[in-house]
Amino acid sequence: MRYREVIRTPLWLLAIIYFFFLSLVISIWAALGNNSALVSLVVLTLILVAVYIKAGLVIEVDDTEIRVGRAHLQRDFMGEITALDNQQLKRIRTRDADPAAFLAIRFWSPRAVQLFVNDTRDATPYWLISTSQPEKLLTALKALKS
Repeated sequence: MRYREVIRTPLWLLAIIYFFFLSLVISIWAALGNNSALVSLVVLTLILVAVYIKAGLVIEVDDTEIRVGRAHLQRDFMGEITALDNQQLKRIRTRDADPAAFLAIRFWSPRAVQLFVNDTRDATPYWLISTSQPEKLLTALKALKS
């Protein structure tokens, strides 16, 4: 394994979601009583933990390919690779976006890597991958290409 990163949901976002869950629990308590509220609190807390675990974006680069979530791309089909800062990412996510691109982005992550695809059978022009360490991912991908 040349590179591995897991981008998890930040705590501030989990706190906001939990606040909304607690609002729902209070509504259930007001309408149905203590037992229903306790059950809903436990269930919603377990759902929040599951969201935290399942929403993580796993990026792995090994000796033959890159895997982002369930998608993978072999090194033979990798084209140009560039690291993007916050301003470049905003532009390519919105105004300059290609609808056919593969997007593995998280809105809370301000940096990304753009990986162009060189495969005539694939309509995907590029991958846009959120990362907290674009330089390390870029280095791993360039080492994989060579």
